[in-house]
Amino acid sequence: MSAQDPPRIGFLGGGKMATALVRGLLAAKLTTVDRIVVSDVLPEARSAIAAAAGVRAVAENRAVVEASDVVFLAVKPQAMPAVLAEIKPLLQPRHLVISIAAGFTLRQLSEALGAERRIIRVMPNTPCLVGASASAFTMGTAATRDDGAVVERMLSAVGRAFPLPEQLLDAVTGLSASGPAYVAVVIEALGDGGVRMGLPRDVAMALAAQTVFGAAKMVLDAGLHPALLKDMVASAGGTTIAGLHALERGGLRAALMDAVEAATRRATELGKA
Repeated sequence: MSAQDPPRIGFLGGGKMATALVRGLLAAKLTTVDRIVVSDVLPEARSAIAAAAGVRAVAENRAVVEASDVVFLAVKPQAMPAVLAEIKPLLQPRHLVISIAAGFTLRQLSEALGAERRIIRVMPNTPCLVGASASAFTMGTAATRDDGAVVERMLSAVGRAFPLPEQLLDAVTGLSASGPAYVAVVIEALGDGGVRMGLPRDVAMALAAQTVFGAAKMVLDAGLHPALLKDMVASAGGTTIAGLHALERGGLRAALMDAVEAATRRATELGKA
């Protein structure tokens, strides 16, 4: 991979996360359509990612490894052992291997592929599709500083990236990787509340989504702590504090904390399985 050429990137697995990453990398102009190839055993998955991103999709993992410098492992954790055994003899010194499989550890990857392999474990989330991903990554022992810079550049191009110790990646899975689903439920519920109070559904959902977006932007861009943002909106004896009281009665905080904990524990279970 020369400094002049964009990287040749391969994805083993063409599911939703792979599709989001492919589209995000292309939108960020980090590589080009002709330098990405994806494999998947399911014909419908190959057709879907080819239609969504315009990239070449094939059935065989060998074709991906041979055509790539950077190989993303984007298969489900349950399928990883077989895929790793298949690609081990195909990997060359040029290859940087990036795993986005929840719960599958660097030690497991290194034992399966060889201690000399340059491996980085990444936990992204689907908002990379719109350039708003929240990702974390951990470098394996053989990965170089340049490898880390490549991964950070890729992830930063589609959102924000945080280098973290590996023992925290399951918590990242439980929080940010699964988090878009939690927030989607919150948006839907807020919109449904607006509909219940008489708002047209399309307006209610747009208001709910924009409100969540705006609040998040105030936290990120203005550096406001969420508690301070809450206090700014909740005046004495007003409407907001009445709504917050209802949320506390409903256990919203505990439910969201429990969701992160449950997803984190499940990520750990998948790795052990």
